[in-house]
Amino acid sequence: MEIMIAIILGIVEGLTEFLPVSSTGHLILTGYWLDFTGERAKTFEIVIQLGSILAVVVMYRKRFVALLSPKSSEGLTLVHLILGMIPAVVAGFLLHGFIKSYLFSPYTVVIGLIVGGVLMIFADLKKRAPVSSSLDDLTLKQAFSIGLFQCLALWPGFSRSGATISGGVLLGTNHKTAAEFSFILAVPMMVAASGYDLLKSYQFLSISDLPVFATGFLAAFVVALFAIVTFIKFIERVRLIPFAVYRFVLALFVWMVLF
Repeated sequence: MEIMIAIILGIVEGLTEFLPVSSTGHLILTGYWLDFTGERAKTFEIVIQLGSILAVVVMYRKRFVALLSPKSSEGLTLVHLILGMIPAVVAGFLLHGFIKSYLFSPYTVVIGLIVGGVLMIFADLKKRAPVSSSLDDLTLKQAFSIGLFQCLALWPGFSRSGATISGGVLLGTNHKTAAEFSFILAVPMMVAASGYDLLKSYQFLSISDLPVFATGFLAAFVVALFAIVTFIKFIERVRLIPFAVYRFVLALFVWMVLF
């Protein structure tokens, strides 16, 4: 039974991690309905998120190799990533305990889904004419400013990709560039966040959990590979508003179920 739960949650994670619909929100809601909650469930969610992150590393492996090259001084560099990480790292470190204690519930997810959807619609309607049409056109100021938008995703349900893509569009990138920077920025951010969470919750792991955790990790990895490719093609054509509408429908559905 737990293997099936692991597969379902792995698929949900892989599908939603890089879409602007909030993977954390979907995992909280799915776990709630599957009655898979508690500290062990939270640790499981951390592990399968790493499966999705591995998919980004595989898809953008050439870009990551270039970033780590000592000759990388033009275009997208490690400095862009560091600047993009700083705001959320600082905010996450300061607010980690509060977020984990008070914001991980279906009720707060509903709020995050709605507010995040409003931001996405605003970004599509008020977007600037793109001045950055590729990752290598991204400025340091844009990278840092997108990092500020990323802080909004500390609220579960808001969506990290929704916040960063919306921020990128408002700051003058096209949708594809904003999405790709969001994906690449997710790797160091989530590795750091997941590593920190695992250090604090490793005591909830045991050898007997390995098959369940490995199944969820693999499911998230495989599904995320397909989701990334599909989303990049999709976001260029339909923009953010359809995802915002989905968020509103989901929030309404959850609200009706909960209340």
